[in-house]
Amino acid sequence: MLKRILGATLMAASLGTASIAADAKPTDPQIAHIAYTAGQIDVTAAEQALKKSKNADVTEFAKTMERDHKAVNDQALALVKKLKVTPEDNPVSQSLSTQAAKELTTLEALDGAAFDKAYVENEVAYHKSVNDALANTLIPSAENKELKSLLETGLTLFKEHQMDAEHLVSMIK
Repeated sequence: MLKRILGATLMAASLGTASIAADAKPTDPQIAHIAYTAGQIDVTAAEQALKKSKNADVTEFAKTMERDHKAVNDQALALVKKLKVTPEDNPVSQSLSTQAAKELTTLEALDGAAFDKAYVENEVAYHKSVNDALANTLIPSAENKELKSLLETGLTLFKEHQMDAEHLVSMIK
């Protein structure tokens, strides 16, 4: 359990500005890429859970993660198209992707209740870290008002996801 939570925390901890450059804040194109990447990671994890889990509560949670994160990512894509901004790949996005691939491999090796518990615990840790990065790094660094607003809307939704995941962890034995 600690290894799983630590893995998710390390993955999302790379959302900090130090990963982009010392004392530099991420630019709007970098923020857009980071936010999209973080959302896509949760969509992919949810898709894995939908394939592996037989627990009705876990699959319902995964459906919510897939639906909500796809919707926010669709809004982000529409915004960058409207603003004619190209999201910029960066070390934070790359680190998130690398860590997520490792976590998916770890989860793939699990089945049944072990998978369910690990998936939901990972979701708690991941949402905590992403929410912290949104509140303390990405939103304050965003210069475009529409991007900032989208991030704030996402943060509100993702706080709900975190609470739902925390509740679900308490239900899974």
